[in-house]
Amino acid sequence: MRIGTWNINSVRTRAQRAVDLAQRHDLDVLCLQETKVADDKFPVDIFRDAGYHVACHGLNQWNGVAILSKEEPEDVRTHFPNQPGFAKDPAKSQDREARAIGATIRGVEIWSLYIPNGRELTDPHYNYKLQFYYQLARYVEQRSRGKLLLGGDFNIAPEDTDVWDIEVFRGKTHVSEPERAAFQRLLEAGLRPLEHPEPYTYFDYKGARYQRGLGMKIDFLLVSEQLKATKTFVDMEERAGEKTSDHVPLLTQLDLPDFDSVR
Repeated sequence: MRIGTWNINSVRTRAQRAVDLAQRHDLDVLCLQETKVADDKFPVDIFRDAGYHVACHGLNQWNGVAILSKEEPEDVRTHFPNQPGFAKDPAKSQDREARAIGATIRGVEIWSLYIPNGRELTDPHYNYKLQFYYQLARYVEQRSRGKLLLGGDFNIAPEDTDVWDIEVFRGKTHVSEPERAAFQRLLEAGLRPLEHPEPYTYFDYKGARYQRGLGMKIDFLLVSEQLKATKTFVDMEERAGEKTSDHVPLLTQLDLPDFDSVR
């Protein structure tokens, strides 16, 4: 089963690019993040016309996640248990944002996740990010004995080598020790990242960073021990295109004999 994850940075702007990506790699499933659209405005038709079912979760022009799949998804969920919400004013209701959508496809529990950025180390959003991670890890502990895959923008660079210059990032989010400990907690809960040869998955639009090779590795496919991948790679050509996302699509092929035998 071929699965991809991509922070698309506005699905209405790049819907055709997503279709082209899915068809170019013959994807069975494509997880999208930062779709930036409420559900009633999601461009469903273009994906259905291309042969994909759409499960999406968007509340407004911010955040937003989706799962596109050739087979109809089962057990679609728009949050995981105890997923925290956020409002900068602590006196206001801490409502859940559109940052997670999960579904079961051919026996694999798949989640598309857009984990909070954190903004600054002193911002309330940073604590929200850590709480998001730890509640997610608690859920993973309960589910990692089965076939579980988390794909998305994790907004953490787990190692110093996952950013183009660690000295530029010291004292900032994405590389702090509490964040890295939270990411490690996910792995300890029973997941492992699918490795690929490219060093980065995100290149800021500013400063011609893609052209200069100055990026960050913050997008991941994390899988339980029940899942084996035969090939994992990133589509760097997509990032080189005009008016594309600042993130690179990350793709894998899972070895699912029962699934492959009926294709």
